[in-house]
Amino acid sequence: QVQLVESGGGLVQAGGSLSLSCAPSGRTARIYAMGWFRQAPGKEREFVAVITWSGTSTVYASSVKGRFTIARDNIRNTVRLQMNSLKPEDTAVYYCAARTTYYSDTYFRREEYDYWGQGTQVTVSS
Repeated sequence: QVQLVESGGGLVQAGGSLSLSCAPSGRTARIYAMGWFRQAPGKEREFVAVITWSGTSTVYASSVKGRFTIARDNIRNTVRLQMNSLKPEDTAVYYCAARTTYYSDTYFRREEYDYWGQGTQVTVSS
């Protein structure tokens, strides 16, 4: 089993920045990649970004590309999501997820992620 604990999030004005962190524990050797998803009220959970555990490959949703950066912190053994130029439409609960299988063009499918964090709220005011 893998446990994921998120931290960060909060309230920020439009144009501001926030950073989220996800710390995996347990059988982390099983992890192939870690991603972030988000879910706004009344909407489905959607893909935001993913990074391979080696840190060599990243993919972003088009809605966040150029504003968000996903990175692996090798010292702290965490995955961070740096969010800049935030917009009100970025408001959502953000979830960290881990997958144990390779992805090619299926990185956005939430059903392919095996472990999930509890979620952290990000609110962007206009």
